[in-house]
Amino acid sequence: MSIKDIVKSKSKELFDYPKIKSNQLKDKINLKIREKAIIATKARLVENHKTFDDFSDEDLEIIIADEERKIVDDLKTKSLVVALAALGINFFV
Repeated sequence: MSIKDIVKSKSKELFDYPKIKSNQLKDKINLKIREKAIIATKARLVENHKTFDDFSDEDLEIIIADEERKIVDDLKTKSLVVALAALGINFFV
């Protein structure tokens, strides 16, 4: 076995630093989105004069997932508008 083969086989066992950092960043973003979704869910429940105790865990998870979807969709829309503005394209004409 040549030295190149040994290095290639060992490099697969080493940590993939960019991938680890990317996953950590994704986890942090998902955590922040979850926190905002929980706050939005609390606001939705207060508007309807309900509490967390009025719903099962599955129902709350559905409500929180819906709020997360809304937050992600809002972020995508804002990102598109910023990208178009950076290109000098007027989106609202």
